[in-house]
Amino acid sequence: MGTEVVMVDEVSFPPQITASKPLSLMGSGITDIEIHFLQIKFTAIGVFLDPEILSNLQKWKGTRGNQLVEDDEFFEALIAGPEEKLVRVVIIKEIKGSQYGVQLESSVRERLAEVDKYEEDEEEELEKLVQFFQSKYFKKDSVITFHFPPNSPTLEIGFATEGKEESGIKLENANVVEMIKKWYLGGSRAISPSTISSLANNISAQLS
Repeated sequence: MGTEVVMVDEVSFPPQITASKPLSLMGSGITDIEIHFLQIKFTAIGVFLDPEILSNLQKWKGTRGNQLVEDDEFFEALIAGPEEKLVRVVIIKEIKGSQYGVQLESSVRERLAEVDKYEEDEEEELEKLVQFFQSKYFKKDSVITFHFPPNSPTLEIGFATEGKEESGIKLENANVVEMIKKWYLGGSRAISPSTISSLANNISAQLS
């Protein structure tokens, strides 16, 4: 990626964000839905990764982006890598936090149930997640960050609206954290095909 700001819809993402170290913007896109032929955009997404992740994806060197998009094994490797990752989600269309929380919770629960990993601990962690979003109102330009620290099965979620850092929550159930990662970065089943395509094309270019 270059050093320029990337525009997604009317939302700008910097080329780099510093968490425990500088992370590079490697993918961006939107979540949307089509209703009566109208495209309704809900969020803009920026995916920031530790550039060192590229050394663990050398197996796919020379593979074109349009091939990587179809390759779930590639996205599994990207998700499983110990490198730091951060997903920044910016609200385009106002919604209640509870709507977002329930959508995230039900998707994660479904994925956990599929692989027989939905137990009491996971249920409690998802309850915590739903409660966190319950009281929020997602105004336009509010920001949700999903920060996956390096070498850690945890997830730090932050929420800020109108420029004020409001609150955060830490999830420590590895199964729940993995499925949230897959919700945003999980190849063909991720929530934003445009983000997955952007990730595949940018990483392909950097691996070639």
